[in-house]
Amino acid sequence: MTDHSVKHSTFTLERTYAASPAAVFAAWSDRDTKAKWYAPEDGRYALDFRVGGTEAVHGGDGADLVARSEYHDIVTNERIVYTTALFTGEVLSTVSLTTVQFARDGDGTHLVLTEQDTFLDDQEQPEWREQGTGDWLDALGRQVGRR
Repeated sequence: MTDHSVKHSTFTLERTYAASPAAVFAAWSDRDTKAKWYAPEDGRYALDFRVGGTEAVHGGDGADLVARSEYHDIVTNERIVYTTALFTGEVLSTVSLTTVQFARDGDGTHLVLTEQDTFLDDQEQPEWREQGTGDWLDALGRQVGRR
């Protein structure tokens, strides 16, 4: 018998920002802007924002973490759908499907992010992922303005 396990989780986070959907979408799609709020400590951060394009984020604190994403659907100023695989070294920790929706809310934007996750062998926990995702959505708010 092995010590392998699989855990599934889904969460939805919502934020309202003071900026227009176009401005919030641009903060997500422009490499230099996204690096400021999403990967400020990662000098190797890479983003090729297009359908079929990829993104790579490298963990800090001496951890050999790499998150590799691929974009599957992009509707400008409205929707982004991507998958992410998180590795510790060469070991796969999680695989996720994320949908981000941008909707006008008065002069601002209401953002809804839904993530469906598969956690492998207890290398990451659902509550850690949800907290970390919330933290970077808050960082996005500091970048574009939050209501």
